[in-house]
Amino acid sequence: MRLHAFFAALLLLGSQAVLAADEPEVATADAELTQARQLIGQKDWAGAATLLAGYTRSKPNSADGYNLLGYSYRHLQRYDESLAAYTQALKLDPKHRGAHEYIGEAYLQLGRLDKAKEHLDALDRLCFFSCEEYRDLKRAYEAARQARAN
Repeated sequence: MRLHAFFAALLLLGSQAVLAADEPEVATADAELTQARQLIGQKDWAGAATLLAGYTRSKPNSADGYNLLGYSYRHLQRYDESLAAYTQALKLDPKHRGAHEYIGEAYLQLGRLDKAKEHLDALDRLCFFSCEEYRDLKRAYEAARQARAN
């Protein structure tokens, strides 16, 4: 039993050392995304878009970065750039629930209920049980469908 505890402690220390080796880059990335989220929270869409455009250039594999960039562009009504950013986020991470929700909302704003439904269906498949992203997009989709019917 003591031997198992020893190896568990050794494994834990080793994994922390590996994490610590990556920490400065991760901390910087997290700091930039945190700053972008703060700008978004303040509704400084232009500031967030500028920060995130640079962030995604330096970290082209960040699905979260592209998702937030798309979100910022969408609020600036720069829809082509927004859709391109969301598409890149989904190319990097096809299961990115936030990107599916937000691109669906962008399509709703553009009156493309068919495309929004594709992402609603994707979220339905991704969320074993209902998830917040699915519920939010479903509500928005149903409201848009009702508005179109009236």
